[in-house]
Amino acid sequence: MTATIESTLTGIILFAHGSRDPLWKLPIEAVASRIRQRQAGAIVECAYLELTTPDLPSVASRMMASGVQRLRIVPMFLGVGRHAREDLPVLVAQLQADHPQVHFDLQAAVGENPLLIDLMAQIAIDP
Repeated sequence: MTATIESTLTGIILFAHGSRDPLWKLPIEAVASRIRQRQAGAIVECAYLELTTPDLPSVASRMMASGVQRLRIVPMFLGVGRHAREDLPVLVAQLQADHPQVHFDLQAAVGENPLLIDLMAQIAIDP
């Protein structure tokens, strides 16, 4: 029997830049924690482009080893610079080539989402 997308185990990877400062990743990890609170059993991890571990291939491999067959990659970038526009698609294309049995769903950067834009405007208006 072939699994449908609805019944396929999905993992969420929150992908961010990274920093030498270990405190930098706390907000990204807080988002992952909030996802777990809001959706019991959610499979969610953070991955970083540079300067922070783990990296995207490591997280994807770990999730696939646990049975995840669909990976939703959410770029945690406010602005869509070179990393989101160029580096990340190359990383995802390599993952897809290496793991053709897995579906990779690369989302738009969170900074492009109208919900986040509205929320940041509300925070600025009414702190």
